[in-house]
Amino acid sequence: MDKNKNSGITGAGKVVTSTIGNTVGGLTNTVGGVVGAASRGIRETVTGATGGLGKPLGDGVTNIGTGVEGGAASVAKGVKDAGE
Repeated sequence: MDKNKNSGITGAGKVVTSTIGNTVGGLTNTVGGVVGAASRGIRETVTGATGGLGKPLGDGVTNIGTGVEGGAASVAKGVKDAGE
């Protein structure tokens, strides 16, 4: 009897959930990308200022930032998928 499952309240709910999911997912990706880029910039600054002595510290900061970036991308994908 229900030929169109995306009509009425159900359809409106899906549009709202999808929009919120895509918005939150996009923002999460942005924040993750900023953290990742900032950590790579810090690595270059620390390594440039201290030479080889600061390389382990710079690499550590980058690894943390890259981890946050990857985690944020994973969360963003999950949020977007849930919105669908």
